[in-house]
Amino acid sequence: MTPLFILIALFTTILNPTSGEPVGVCYGMMGNNLPSQSDTIALFRQNNIRRVRLYDPNQAALNALKNTGIEVIIGVPNSDLRSLTNPSSARSWLQNNVLNYYPAVSFKYIAVGNEVSPSNGGDVVLPAIRNVYDALRGANLQDRIKVSTAIDMTLIGNSFPPSSGEFRGDVKWYIDPIIGFLTSTNSALLANIYPYFSYVDNPRDISLSYALFTSPSVVVWDGSRGYQNLFDALLDVIYSAVERSGGGSLPVVVSESGWPSNGGNAASFDNARAYYTNLAARVRENRGTPKRPGRGVETYLFAMFDENQKSPDIEKNFGLFFPNKQPKFPITFSAAREGSAVE
Repeated sequence: MTPLFILIALFTTILNPTSGEPVGVCYGMMGNNLPSQSDTIALFRQNNIRRVRLYDPNQAALNALKNTGIEVIIGVPNSDLRSLTNPSSARSWLQNNVLNYYPAVSFKYIAVGNEVSPSNGGDVVLPAIRNVYDALRGANLQDRIKVSTAIDMTLIGNSFPPSSGEFRGDVKWYIDPIIGFLTSTNSALLANIYPYFSYVDNPRDISLSYALFTSPSVVVWDGSRGYQNLFDALLDVIYSAVERSGGGSLPVVVSESGWPSNGGNAASFDNARAYYTNLAARVRENRGTPKRPGRGVETYLFAMFDENQKSPDIEKNFGLFFPNKQPKFPITFSAAREGSAVE
């Protein structure tokens, strides 16, 4: 007979699963004091970080990722987008930077551009996405590796309440066809979401506790939906905007989110620790948002290291680790039973 305490433990595990969305990390390399790519990927493995976003096809990083099982978002730099409007160039890019490493590298998404301004290169994004997708289809990998682009919140026109989220009228020519293509190819929209910038831009109306996941109760009601943190609200703004642009239930991947530990208003070690720790716990809980409950939110924390060659100064201080590979604060990147929010 199975001992009662084992049955209780099994029942508790079912109610409180230790498996959920792994927390990804963005790996930027704009520093002159950073560890090598092989040492960095070893650090990923030591910390059980199972998802990484690369902003360009860095060969040393891709070689280090071989046979690790770490899932990869690989970026096409904005400077390369125009060349990929040529189908032959897109096929060459895919061959050199993806197919030559696949399947030893576990590619999940190709991010064709990052935060492209519609008024400055927006015309080339969808043609480049189409050509990369067609190249993937030629390799019969369109169902294994998805093609998308990463947007930021500046494309949003109406953001309150979350159910009224809508893209700006002057960017719909840009974003609506992209959303249509992503929907037709069963892909996802990548979105960089930063409660930090929303808070510092409007501290009169947004409380710090709401931005840091430390509010003890609901702060914003949107009909029957209650919001206890700003991250959920901003993500639901994106969901609502996607719906209004004809995207239905198109998934959204949070391709960046973070909080600086120095260099600006509300940028402190304690605030950064609270934000990253609580966001990681939120992702691992796998419970979705008020608008889309029960759906895990694939999320990538920005960023692996402080990067001393970025500007302005605020951009230098988003690291989860110091360049000497020591963690700034303890974060659990894979699912575990949760405690209370970090204050």
